[in-house]
Amino acid sequence: MTDEVAANLAAVKQEIAAVAREAGREPAAVTLVAVSKTHDAPRILPVLEAGHRVFGENRVQEAEGKWPELRRCFPDIELHLIGPLQSNKAAEAVALFDVIESVDRPKLVHALAREVARQGRSLACFVQVNTGEEPQKAGCLPAETDALVAEARAAGLDVVGLMCIPPVEEEPSLHFALLADLARRNGLDRLSMGMSGDYAVAVRFSATHVRVGTAIFGHRPAPA
Repeated sequence: MTDEVAANLAAVKQEIAAVAREAGREPAAVTLVAVSKTHDAPRILPVLEAGHRVFGENRVQEAEGKWPELRRCFPDIELHLIGPLQSNKAAEAVALFDVIESVDRPKLVHALAREVARQGRSLACFVQVNTGEEPQKAGCLPAETDALVAEARAAGLDVVGLMCIPPVEEEPSLHFALLADLARRNGLDRLSMGMSGDYAVAVRFSATHVRVGTAIFGHRPAPA
């Protein structure tokens, strides 16, 4: 199983590099965020041992249970929160994560800004955009993006880019193009978009971060 995960990681990195070159981009311009949600430390370890250091988690509580110990062995890990964040978990999120990719509303902006100032931490943030305007999904609406980016900047957050999760039944390239346009309009050069099923498309549409879980770790364990 260890060999399988390491081989999957290598294959994903090779495809990212190949697609980037085809698109006239440097492979190094694309950061692979290995999404380790629901996978335990033994499953993550071969990815760390292969030299990979950028990981994504969906939930603060789950991340708290496994990453502090892994960080003691691998202190140069960069941990991204890619799932929805409740404002009352801002303190824990700021303490644990290096990047918050799911900033999507003013209340969360100000909760994070207070904690960044209180803890004296440097924290990069992406504003999550609900490009498909799906009522059940997190993210601000496209029409609200400019205002939320401005509010986050005014609050003192280090806004570095935008993130999206396209609707599963729609062509992802339309959503990736929309996110790229919104980012350009706001002077942002980082785009977190693309997952296991569509990361190659995202790279062609200028993704700087792709969030890949299943293609590396395999299918998530069934709930107990």
